[in-house]
Amino acid sequence: MGGSSDVPALRRGLAILQLLAGRAGPVSAGVIARDLGLPRSTTYHLLSELAAAGFVTHLPEERRYGLGMAAFELGSAYLRHDPLERLAGPLLRRLVDEVDSTAHLGVLHGGESLYLVKERPSQPQTLVTDVGVRLPAQLTASGRAMLAHLPAAQVRALLPSSERFVLRTERGPRNLPELRRLLAAERRLGWAVEDGFVTAGFASVACPVFDHGGRPIAAISVTFRHVCEGSACGETWPDLAAQVRRTAAELTSRISGRPG
Repeated sequence: MGGSSDVPALRRGLAILQLLAGRAGPVSAGVIARDLGLPRSTTYHLLSELAAAGFVTHLPEERRYGLGMAAFELGSAYLRHDPLERLAGPLLRRLVDEVDSTAHLGVLHGGESLYLVKERPSQPQTLVTDVGVRLPAQLTASGRAMLAHLPAAQVRALLPSSERFVLRTERGPRNLPELRRLLAAERRLGWAVEDGFVTAGFASVACPVFDHGGRPIAAISVTFRHVCEGSACGETWPDLAAQVRRTAAELTSRISGRPG
């Protein structure tokens, strides 16, 4: 039975997997050793063990290493357990009790927001944002909360043409330059707001949830009744945003993420 001496090797092996998961493609052993501050001999030994277990694949022609099938299977098993939804559920329930409004957990699905969890107050209002519903990401607060923390090139790839900028009401960004200005402003603000973009008479405030690499993996939003007229259309609801932000930060912590 292994003792405490096995722990450093385990930690180093996990560090290699995290490094590979964060790269766009396979990586050489030299780069792994350099980036993790490991001796080359230790790096090769760990890579050999990880490859034998199927978590790493060696590409001999390229002299590089990438994630193996076992890592893929582990990730697929993670998704089957619905961990994000299960961890978010109690947090959303508590948030609803605090703000007496509907709360959602959403993720990006291509250029759309996909709603995974919905928690409603005791006297709910009818909303289009049910579980499984997809809406244009640029219109929803949750979608833009995530888009604001993606590279500009990725946002452009998700919304490549003006045809993707559909409107549900008369409000919302109509093209990529308008969206970029809105994302920049909301990134500075720290949260995203949509007021009548999805449904006239309703507004939402959203904050992103980050994974271990600081990437936006989801967003938590609160939706409430609000008639946008005149100067009221410029509201950002900082007190409500602070509550949503605390909930998003707690979910980020629960999945071992770190803020972007």
